[in-house]
Amino acid sequence: MTLTRHMMWRMLGASHPLDAHEIDTAGMNALGQSSDAKEGITAFLEKRPARFRDRVSQNLPKFFPWWKDRAFRQL
Repeated sequence: MTLTRHMMWRMLGASHPLDAHEIDTAGMNALGQSSDAKEGITAFLEKRPARFRDRVSQNLPKFFPWWKDRAFRQL
């Protein structure tokens, strides 16, 4: 959810749709290989509740954050 929320806020105003596509693809690749993804699939196949262990504070993809904050301009 954290990655999705940041993508929504930051990429809705992107200059080109491919900018959002590149981040989305990188996110799916990184998170699809996570231990939580593996646990979710295994739990589904075993018909049991998933026990997700990844934490937002520790397990976000290496490219996060991908943006550079703009400096404040005084007018």
